[in-house]
Amino acid sequence: MSTRIKRTYNLEESTVLHVRELSAEFGIAGSQDAVVELAVERLYRESLDRAESDRWVAAAADPAFVAEIRAIAADLDGDESWPG
Repeated sequence: MSTRIKRTYNLEESTVLHVRELSAEFGIAGSQDAVVELAVERLYRESLDRAESDRWVAAAADPAFVAEIRAIAADLDGDESWPG
């Protein structure tokens, strides 16, 4: 069971209108609260994905990481049990 916490935020009028429309007119989520939760969760996941992507880009530019991955790949290429 999740715990609900009442918060107050100062939002632009257009944002409040969009939340209402998304809930009432477009049927997104079951309530205005659910619309906000869905939007925040989506933004959070996108931020996590972007951070992970940035870490992979940095890793690909790291010669030690690339050498280690190449060594692992070479070991696995000779492993008959590894799907190839």
